[in-house]
Amino acid sequence: MLNFKTLIALSAYILFSINSYSQEDITVTKNRVWKQLAYDGKFTLQSIGNGFTQPLRWQKDDFITAGGVVAGTGILYLADNDARTFFQNHQNEVPQVLKEFGWYFGSPQNFFMISAGVYGFGLITDNEKVRHTGVLIIASAATSGIIQSISKTAVGRARPMSGNRNEFKPFEGTPGYHSFPSGHAILSFSMAHAIAKQFDNFWAKAGIYTVGSIAPISRLWADAHWLSDVGLGIAISIVVVDGVDNFMKKKNAYNYSKPKHISWQLKAGYGTLGFVGTF
Repeated sequence: MLNFKTLIALSAYILFSINSYSQEDITVTKNRVWKQLAYDGKFTLQSIGNGFTQPLRWQKDDFITAGGVVAGTGILYLADNDARTFFQNHQNEVPQVLKEFGWYFGSPQNFFMISAGVYGFGLITDNEKVRHTGVLIIASAATSGIIQSISKTAVGRARPMSGNRNEFKPFEGTPGYHSFPSGHAILSFSMAHAIAKQFDNFWAKAGIYTVGSIAPISRLWADAHWLSDVGLGIAISIVVVDGVDNFMKKKNAYNYSKPKHISWQLKAGYGTLGFVGTF
């Protein structure tokens, strides 16, 4: 039977052990976070660099894909005027919440906040699959974002408010001539495609792509982009995300396909008491 002094001493020892273990655990977590952050940052930069040099290594299938994107954009270009008329005639029927969601979800500042949140969750929880998804989104969006910024300025296409789909002022640099391609479409669909690739279930994919399509379509309701602007933006995002994902798989940057088998052992020592998992 324990007396009062023994009980006090035992309680003090347990509190000291828990505190020591917690401080050690925090230090280990910090070291892990910084190590993974550096690792992910390296592959983000490498993925962006690979994205811009990849055309130098294109094979036959890649040129066919590029030709398909050009042809598809051309077809949408021919339908720009009719599509604009359709969306403008029905914009009053669209719930305001969808319009606002499309605008905020596709805007750069909100997009990168969400992307950082996805990656940060994977980093803090040590979830490699979520970390990979976050890196995939960020690297893809950075690559395609640079592409669309250069393209918008170089092409200088007038927005639909001008009423002329054939009006171009290359290197004009003003917002009214920054229509081609759609940045909202690129960012929102980059995220949707990157996340959807992590699921095998058809309905999960369909739901993710549906949400990702709201921002591009909202730009048509807002009369801010032509249909061909949005179509090319979606095509660019898909090609870039697939390219970044293939690069990381080739480098075996993230490997979470096999389940982790953890064996637990009791560890006791001066100032420490707890279980250690080995995997």
